[in-house]
Amino acid sequence: MPRFSVIVPAYKVQAYLHECLDSVLSQSYPDLELIAVDDRSPDACGAIIDEFAARDARVRPIHLAENQGLGSARNAGLAEATGDYLLFLDGDDTLTPDALRSIADRLKETGEPDVLVYDYARTFWSGETVPNAAAAQLTERGPAPFRLADRPGLLRLLMVAWNKAYRREFVEREGFTFPPGYYEDTPWTYPALLAAESIATLDRTCVHYRQRRQGNILGTTSRRHFDVFEQYDRVFAFVDSRPELARWRPVLFRRMVDHLAKVFTRRDRLPRGSRAEFLRMARAHYRRYRVPGAPVPLSSRPRHALVRLGLHRTFRALQLASALHRRTARLSARLLRSVRRGALRLHYRVQLRLPLRADRAVFTAYRGRGHGCAPGALEQAFRGLAPHMRTAWIARPEHHHTIPPGPRRLRPGTAAYWTALARSKYLVNNVNFDRRVVKRPGQVFVQTQHGTPLKHMGLDLQEHPAAARGTDFDELLRGVDQWDYVVTANRHTTLTWERVYPGGYTTLEYGSPRNDVFQRATSADVTRLRESLGIPEGTVAILYAPTHRDYRRSMRTALDLDRLLRRLGPRFVVLARAHHAYGAPLVTAPGRRLIDVTDHPSVESLCLASDALVTDYSSIMFDYANLDRPIVIHADDWEAYEAARGTYFDLRSFPPGAVARSEDELIDIFASGHWRGSRSTQLRSAFRERFCPYDDGRAAERVVRRVLLGTEEARLPHVIPLAERRPVPSAAAGLARSPLATVPQPASPPALTDRL
Repeated sequence: MPRFSVIVPAYKVQAYLHECLDSVLSQSYPDLELIAVDDRSPDACGAIIDEFAARDARVRPIHLAENQGLGSARNAGLAEATGDYLLFLDGDDTLTPDALRSIADRLKETGEPDVLVYDYARTFWSGETVPNAAAAQLTERGPAPFRLADRPGLLRLLMVAWNKAYRREFVEREGFTFPPGYYEDTPWTYPALLAAESIATLDRTCVHYRQRRQGNILGTTSRRHFDVFEQYDRVFAFVDSRPELARWRPVLFRRMVDHLAKVFTRRDRLPRGSRAEFLRMARAHYRRYRVPGAPVPLSSRPRHALVRLGLHRTFRALQLASALHRRTARLSARLLRSVRRGALRLHYRVQLRLPLRADRAVFTAYRGRGHGCAPGALEQAFRGLAPHMRTAWIARPEHHHTIPPGPRRLRPGTAAYWTALARSKYLVNNVNFDRRVVKRPGQVFVQTQHGTPLKHMGLDLQEHPAAARGTDFDELLRGVDQWDYVVTANRHTTLTWERVYPGGYTTLEYGSPRNDVFQRATSADVTRLRESLGIPEGTVAILYAPTHRDYRRSMRTALDLDRLLRRLGPRFVVLARAHHAYGAPLVTAPGRRLIDVTDHPSVESLCLASDALVTDYSSIMFDYANLDRPIVIHADDWEAYEAARGTYFDLRSFPPGAVARSEDELIDIFASGHWRGSRSTQLRSAFRERFCPYDDGRAAERVVRRVLLGTEEARLPHVIPLAERRPVPSAAAGLARSPLATVPQPASPPALTDRL
């Protein structure tokens, strides 16, 4: 008897079925049977299922004699299932890596509940991945298992069969089957949740719900959408058959009305001429199942009025009026924007003719993301070493909270923004400014960039058009021609920038100003930062910071962080930071040991708070090496990354610490203690000598003295040698010989030492 029976119905999904079946059979938890049901599909689905069955004995093919629909195909799989738990997966969707292992672990933790509800994410044909907006309902906090009355918010989730695992004995005892017709999930999921004596949740994305470019079957125009009425008849018949469930009628009624209103208002659902008929039937259902006196939320009252009164023509008139209002508002807004742009252009031209202000400097980083990086360190150094200077920081409004007291706060695109760019003598950025900015004679542009390069940059991207993504290299070089100074941290960076960003600027190989804090921070600072992040005392905090993938449009976590923490035990904590290019966190359900720090304003603070870094190919490794703390490289897709982006050296041959080529190897490195072993220390030492020669805590001072105060090169502060630097130790630095250093595990693979 397998642990899981995964039932996959297939009809006209030949383009996606391979990926779907592979996502099941490649799971790290292999105790399963895959029941693939060919619903008399006219394409190659049946042949694909037979091919998989021939290769893997866990696949059980079923071929229906005639097309019966999704519900009947699932029922055919149900009749053959022998697993402890039933899972449903549509033929164009996929399980995420290690999903079944996480489900199995959660089922065991929660005492084998009747139903386990897990999370999903929508994956669009464009490559975008959108998390479930209602994922907060899946929190694992609180007692588990529970009944629906303890967590009624679960009814706000998408009512589908494929985001749950069902105990087979529970399904057979209740006699649940799928009805024919559209919306077959409705009379399955509501009764399952209502009848379950024990429910648990798993706040992990286990299914990628594919959003096809042409939409799914429910997005097609057809009279079959009228089936929704019969499906809700089945739901209320089930409730009527069990008097103890009468308390749920008001909730189910509100859900029904919302659902009917959605079907009616979606213009791609109902055929022309059938909308009035649909609304009449909706009105009849409203009257049939309404619970007198039951409250209706304020936000739902317009939909209830639409259905209750059957105001088809009135609703249509309101829709047309609303569309007209939106169109008028858009035209008005466009006109106002045009007038505003013209006024700002005139304002900027006037400011360009006024004298420069020698005591003004304007700073920004990452196109307005907030105060930080090397420009942030230089802004503080400007004010500290030259008190007469008046500084301003450009940031979008949502990032203004990151700006410390002192600099003036500027919003991009405002009159004050253009005034500052036109009249400030000093401009500091880690990228190029707006292409409309005119660099005046006498202005000084300090370009800091944002890290030591491992991946190809600048003109080298001409060899990688996918990574360049339409970069205008002529425009790039026009920006380079505005640079007066470029700050670099090491010789490797200097040589790379001068080749890929050729220009007449002066290179200041003084170290990275953003790393000064690593040499100046104290143990008290580390303690304060860890407390602010909620890192439990006595734990080892791992900062996980993967980089952007040019061949991926959306963030896909290479590691199962939940599994990593389970394997390493309670004394390890992960700080997960997604790359800013994706605009989404790495984790959807952070907890006490898995802390989402994607939106934390200071990556330097995260480095100080952590005890070790796990990254792939991010330039954060070059900065983190200044702390002389362990670094582990997770290089599971090096070949793909190198082919897509190009790199300046083979990181696997010259790493800053241990290298893991898979998730299991990474777990072994931490479990065995090799992450902080002598070989890792040797590798880090060589890495620091090459890439951290000038980061002694005075890089910003050297830049300011040279650029602003005109200090001669020979009179700048001397660089403190690496051997004499004393970066602040991590909180776990004194625990090298404690139980924190190793975790009891099975014997490591023989090749473990080869990875160091």
